[in-house]
Amino acid sequence: MTHRPDSTRYDRQPYRRTGRSGLLLPSLSLGLWHNFGDVDRFDNARSMVLGAFDRGITHLDLANNYGPPEGSAERTLGRILREDLSAYRDELVISTKAGYWMTPGPYGEWGSRKSLLSSLDASLKRMGLDYVDIFYSHRPDPETPLEETMSALDHAVRSGRALYVGLSNYSPDQTRAASAILRRLGTPCLIHQPRYSMLSREIEEGLLQVLAEEGIGCIAFSPLAQGILTDRYLRDGIPEDSRAARAHFLKPGDISPGRLTAVRKLQEIAQARGQTVAQLAVSWVLRHQGMTSVLIGASRLSQIDDSLGALKAPPLSSQELAAIDAALSVEREIDGSRRT
Repeated sequence: MTHRPDSTRYDRQPYRRTGRSGLLLPSLSLGLWHNFGDVDRFDNARSMVLGAFDRGITHLDLANNYGPPEGSAERTLGRILREDLSAYRDELVISTKAGYWMTPGPYGEWGSRKSLLSSLDASLKRMGLDYVDIFYSHRPDPETPLEETMSALDHAVRSGRALYVGLSNYSPDQTRAASAILRRLGTPCLIHQPRYSMLSREIEEGLLQVLAEEGIGCIAFSPLAQGILTDRYLRDGIPEDSRAARAHFLKPGDISPGRLTAVRKLQEIAQARGQTVAQLAVSWVLRHQGMTSVLIGASRLSQIDDSLGALKAPPLSSQELAAIDAALSVEREIDGSRRT
């Protein structure tokens, strides 16, 4: 059954230009890293994708190995596209990536031409698409020449498999070098996808400057630090259904006393602004002029609505930014003293 999207969807949030390109992305994009695999309920995944589109979230971000199992998030999206959104393909920006482990053998990860293009073909088949809008090199390959990896991205565009290309998890120096190669090939790097949140600020140490100089957009993932920057862990320890309890990407040890104290202080700042902690975290990431979009994850539609609430708040003042830095310093004071 074809979905009939909300006619006011493009009034629900602002769109931002991606670097020096012509592509506009929604301020909030939906990442399908968790909760869209075969182990998850399809009706809930469908509700989130369709609800996101109704709210102006036109950008859906995946990778070849999202699930679990690997590849199943792409299959889930493919079914939703086929059954509900086939008439709206031209209104969607769909991205996928290759580079992390996907299949056994020498061609199932990293950045060789063989690995990247084979992975892209498999992703297109799983999603039932002729092309993706953005194809990323998910991580740099220390053993493969950068020229080979970038030429594979260029070929993805020239062969019609992708409209744009991007990088993820590349250092500032690697990003500058990759951008120069892509520019020479005639396929400029559109966007970089790094981890960025109040608790993970490495990109402030050079990457944001490189992206600005190169005209590359930036889309941050894990803006809520996988749920730490919410009120989820402020109540009664670690919930049984939380990411920390599953101890895969987020470990119970990541929920330290110092971090919890810092988040409680951030909650006070958020409440003074009429926001949740999660909304404050999103507002904080979007404060950068060069930040094109923020990738949010969700396990239910109400979490998407909560994140969208961040777009209604006024910009963070210099006093509020100083208060946030002071709150974050508490983590180092408490956890640092525990280690000594």
